[in-house]
Amino acid sequence: MADSYDCRSIRNICILAHVDHGKTTLADHLIASSGGGVLHPKQAGRLRFMDYLDEEQRRAITMKSSSIALQYKGYSINLIDSPGHMDFCSEVSTASRLSDGGLVLVDAVEGVHIQTHAVLRQAWIEKLTPCLVLNKIDRLIVELKLSPMEAYNRLQRIVHEVNSIVSAYKSEKYLSDVDSILAGPAGEIGDENQEFVEDDEEDTFQPQKGNVVFVCALDGWGFGICEFAEFYASKLGASSGSLQKALWGPRYFIPKTKMIVGKKGLTAGSKARPMFVQFVLEPLWQVYEAVLDTNGDKQLLEKLIKSFNLSVPPRELQNKDPKAVLQSVMSRWLPLSDAILSMVIKHMPDPGSAQSFRLSRLLPKREILDDDFGSSDVIAEAELVRKSVEMCDSRPEAPCVAFVSKMFAVPMKMLPQRDVNGGILNNYIEGGNGDSDECFLAFARIFSGVLHSGQKVFVLSALYDPLKTGDSVQKHIQEAELHSLYLMMGQGLTPVASARAGNIVAIRGLGQHILKSATLSSTKNCWPFSSMTFQVSPTLKVAIEPSDPVDMAALMKGLQLLNRADPFVEVSVSARGEHVLAAAGEVHLERCIKDLKERFAKVNLEISPPLVSFRETIEGESSNPFDKFKSLTGNSNCIEKTTPNGRCTVRVHVLKLPDALTKLLDESSDLLEDIIAGKATRAQDDEHPVESLKKRIWDAIESEISDTSVEKDEEKLKLLWENILKRIWALGPRQVGPNMLLLPDSTTEDNGSSVLIKGSPYISERLGFVSNSDELETETTSAETRSLKEEADSLRSSVLSGFQVATGSGPLCDEPMWGLAFVIEASISPVSESEAIHQSDQYGVFSGQVMTAVKEACKAAVLQKNPRIVEGMYFCELNTPTEYLGPMYAVLARRRARILKEEMQEGSPLFTVHAYVPVAESFGFADELRRWTSGASSALLVLSHWEALAEDPFFVPKTEEEKEEFGDGSSVLQNTARKLIDGVRRRKGLPVEEKVVQFATKQRTLARKV
Repeated sequence: MADSYDCRSIRNICILAHVDHGKTTLADHLIASSGGGVLHPKQAGRLRFMDYLDEEQRRAITMKSSSIALQYKGYSINLIDSPGHMDFCSEVSTASRLSDGGLVLVDAVEGVHIQTHAVLRQAWIEKLTPCLVLNKIDRLIVELKLSPMEAYNRLQRIVHEVNSIVSAYKSEKYLSDVDSILAGPAGEIGDENQEFVEDDEEDTFQPQKGNVVFVCALDGWGFGICEFAEFYASKLGASSGSLQKALWGPRYFIPKTKMIVGKKGLTAGSKARPMFVQFVLEPLWQVYEAVLDTNGDKQLLEKLIKSFNLSVPPRELQNKDPKAVLQSVMSRWLPLSDAILSMVIKHMPDPGSAQSFRLSRLLPKREILDDDFGSSDVIAEAELVRKSVEMCDSRPEAPCVAFVSKMFAVPMKMLPQRDVNGGILNNYIEGGNGDSDECFLAFARIFSGVLHSGQKVFVLSALYDPLKTGDSVQKHIQEAELHSLYLMMGQGLTPVASARAGNIVAIRGLGQHILKSATLSSTKNCWPFSSMTFQVSPTLKVAIEPSDPVDMAALMKGLQLLNRADPFVEVSVSARGEHVLAAAGEVHLERCIKDLKERFAKVNLEISPPLVSFRETIEGESSNPFDKFKSLTGNSNCIEKTTPNGRCTVRVHVLKLPDALTKLLDESSDLLEDIIAGKATRAQDDEHPVESLKKRIWDAIESEISDTSVEKDEEKLKLLWENILKRIWALGPRQVGPNMLLLPDSTTEDNGSSVLIKGSPYISERLGFVSNSDELETETTSAETRSLKEEADSLRSSVLSGFQVATGSGPLCDEPMWGLAFVIEASISPVSESEAIHQSDQYGVFSGQVMTAVKEACKAAVLQKNPRIVEGMYFCELNTPTEYLGPMYAVLARRRARILKEEMQEGSPLFTVHAYVPVAESFGFADELRRWTSGASSALLVLSHWEALAEDPFFVPKTEEEKEEFGDGSSVLQNTARKLIDGVRRRKGLPVEEKVVQFATKQRTLARKV
């Protein structure tokens, strides 16, 4: 890198959009014009340069984010192309973390889609500066044949819709800021909030501001309003600045007076069109009609070429294909790359200003606890590093900080054979671990300082804490040497000796040190960057084994390499010893398996049918909300179990939690884990996470109360819920799940000689529902029961373990429980010493007996209360032509789908249908849909929520009407819930009730045909 380095001449941008909205085609044109000759303009849009994997070219979709460096008017632009398919949205997260700005593409015909929402959300979370690109404008002219006025209305609606999505995120942030200001001490309004309140006055995307461009990526033309403002400035005798403001919105030009007026300035009956229609769209429509119509005005083209001095070769104008003529004229009149790149330079921030804006997201301010003040040197240095990142300090003496967002595998033969000085490189030196075919490179952005090849850096994981010392922290920090640095040019790699802050590079030499992502730092005293946010989680799981058991070692090694190479895949070993691969969807899974077979493991594999996760719950609908709470008291509703030695009696009551609260507990599992471990000290957006979570729990309960009760009962119900929230002992399964273990009510006392095993409201204390001083101690015990109390205290962990095991595997099919609260009363009675010795030999350890009794009692309590199976649901968005609506609905009906809404897309023959499809029914859905609709329909699935199946798996007809409808008890067909449960039980090797001989009366003999 040159000495006259200025990070203000760098832009790091990514392209974000829904699948098939034209990201890679747009990238092709930018590369052709500014990529240093790696792509010929004639091939732009057809070659798909950034899609260099065979699978990407075959499927015609992007599957990974890849970077390329462009040069434009003295600026260096690092462009990252990202996928638009829902299955690869993790790659969008890795791309957006390394960028400062995002080009959000929207198809002018299809409009805003589900993935457009997702990428806008990702850009908002990562604090990127977005610019809007409306693509495929030519389809409005050629396919939909809209008039310029109709096209203007459509474009205006899309811009408005995108703005409303962003403003929804802004208002969400605004409301949480207001809440935190009101909750905090008076007068403490942060600078960020102040700036935000001012910023909220106007829309994010405004064509007149210049951050919206209108393009046709396939034909290579595009424009912003400023281009046309400059064209017309001299002609209309107005400044280009004032014209730019007038060329969008309800502004009209009156030719007689040469005045620009608003709607009110128009005379009655005036046929004036908005200036955008009159001066921008109508000339475009005229050029298209002149070329594509057989009787079009051919002289218009010559006039256009003459007035703009376009150098179009005559042979291109004489081409028999009118589309080729159109492309050659339009791409020279309104070059796409100029429109996009000039907008990028003008409206997207350089690394210095972007990092100061994004700092609260990248390196959130940590709260320093009082006991950490001893290490003030460490804190001072960590603060210095934070300041360097904020300034994007590119001096060699500045602390060096970089973030690796993903690791990617490159075949060894693709690595450059020569170094920076032209010397021949020996690439086969890394690790000597036999992975000679694949080399792992880190996809990284330098945020501060200078990186050199051969430099030693510290690799920090997300859990590293510089204030702590000892073995617990050592596993989160490693020292590594950077072997070499490369500048990425799509598939090509250019070796560089060093790279300064603000650049995006590929680093070799970290393959053994980083699994998915990490922070690189030249000093130990540096906070790691915050973890990346993924919009979905890997839900599609399959078990994998080699066809030949001899290849097991190769498969395990291949899985490790795949786990490192893909930022989103999860590899685990199940309780049954299977190797389980979790992917985001079917396309992602197919690519992972192909990579395993051909690149990483190179063995034949056997793939199981998808392993679908379910949950188990109880029926919770009741007309009277107080009935729920009655189930927590009284003997009629409880299950009682006794340990084999008869000393401990366990009584369990179970209650169904509100759906909103269950969903909240499930979504907040990571935060709950931090709160329970006492780590949740980081303030995010000036609001303490514990207070925020407590408020959201109350909101969920209040919404449930207001939905199900009349006003006079609301206060009573609130008091009952308050009582419950003060008694939370633990959550489960795995300490953070959506099920609660509640302490017995304080009215439940020790009875007779037996003593109750009492816990403490640990979770309630952590969440701030009860203070530590609220715990009541009754210390009026006699000497003979003191030892029994001590024994009861020692058995607390057994009750907890029993609860965790029970919630981890329910009674229906060993799947985790969902949204249940258990009250466990376990009381132990005294025993003489001689009996104790005899019993421990006969029945085993007493703590184990208590744990088993608690587990069995919890499962029996669920079975008693009408158990239900809970299944995952996908939100499905389908686009279908009118003539294929019938077959599409037939496919949805076979998949147990529930239609949410259906609407026709204005100005196109397509219907958009939204539906919920059960995860268990979704496999092969896209293929079947394409088959039945001759490829005309497309579907996108994204995991939405968990939903209880209303059917009773143990249904037996009892009334006359039921017997008439379903048959008598001997021949009732299995309902859906029972089929799902039996399928899971069979897979897990659990006993299944089924007839071995189906028709015992009929003799089945094979005919002997001689």
